[in-house]
Amino acid sequence: MKTITTTAELEAYCLEAATHDYVTIDTEFLRERTYYSKLCLIQMAMPGTDDSGAVLVDPLAGDMSLEPLYALFRDTSVVKVFHAARQDLEIFFVDAGVFPEPLFDTQVAAMVCGFGEQVGYETLVRKIAHQAVDKTSRFTDWSRRPLTDAQAKYALADVTHLRQVYEFLARKLEETGRARWVAEELEILTSPDTYITQPRDAWKRVKTRTNSSKFLALVRELAAFREAYAQANNVPRNRVYKDDAMVELASNKPKNHEELGRARLLLREARKGDIADGILKAVAAGLNCPASDMPQPDNSRDKLQVNPALADLLRVLLKAKTESAGVAAKLIAPAADLDGIAGGLRDVPALKGWRREVFGEDALRLCQGKIALTAVGSDVKVVEL
Repeated sequence: MKTITTTAELEAYCLEAATHDYVTIDTEFLRERTYYSKLCLIQMAMPGTDDSGAVLVDPLAGDMSLEPLYALFRDTSVVKVFHAARQDLEIFFVDAGVFPEPLFDTQVAAMVCGFGEQVGYETLVRKIAHQAVDKTSRFTDWSRRPLTDAQAKYALADVTHLRQVYEFLARKLEETGRARWVAEELEILTSPDTYITQPRDAWKRVKTRTNSSKFLALVRELAAFREAYAQANNVPRNRVYKDDAMVELASNKPKNHEELGRARLLLREARKGDIADGILKAVAAGLNCPASDMPQPDNSRDKLQVNPALADLLRVLLKAKTESAGVAAKLIAPAADLDGIAGGLRDVPALKGWRREVFGEDALRLCQGKIALTAVGSDVKVVEL
């Protein structure tokens, strides 16, 4: 197997790849000790049935530039094929602000082709390519050099089998007319907003037991400081302080270093220096936040008057529709969204795009009393009223 270690080699390979209809791509990276992923390896394969068109690209070798790869990403005549591409795309977006175009994600495609929700790569390889994938090297240190033969073999298998998986799923989408479904899902993956976390919005991901605006103002300031510090210093959020420590700080509201030192859940490193100073400033900002600027929790769902009988009927309809379409029910609508629809909520994914075609349109008609459900043998059928 060939390993590319220079910009010239990468450019030559990408120019050859550009003569094909598609290229499969995967990455290996580390993120345990950093905020941003550290790219350690790129695997690529051109169409074929053997390993001759597959390579490993070593981004840690010397001063190699990835610009030839990014030029291939911009070449719209070549489909760039990934499996579960989100983390891969984040790496390239953070590094160069570029997304592969056009993009094909086999996990997304498999999802709408009846393989279930978030199906794994090894499952697809087993079911489509009838091959087994050795995953024993998955959690190795990909930054160490030289790579072992086992690591190289594992890494290459992530793009060689992917060719057969892609070709099968592409045909399936063409046969079923569901390519547009995949395109809708990929819009999220290729949106910069998916990969940019604004410190001011970081609080929305913190789970708390209270919706008090005053409390949430403290959480917002503490979360914003943590996010900004983690980004600036390229360290994981939890290495600054964990969510439970943040909630404790928002509850206790320390005003000086002595009070901060009494925190039970705060890491030792956070009790001094820049982090400690940042915490105290964040607490002060939260306490002094004007009422007009305090976060307002979304309580809209709490006010819904959910009809439990209608919610149950929606669950029956969803099961019938997804079995008929061959897609996972959770992919269309989680239980909370079904309750929301039954309570009058209309701004949910199940009522938009391809999900509306599969389920949402009839869900609305059921809510409006325009259709009913009946059992015919083991099947559930829609009856016009």
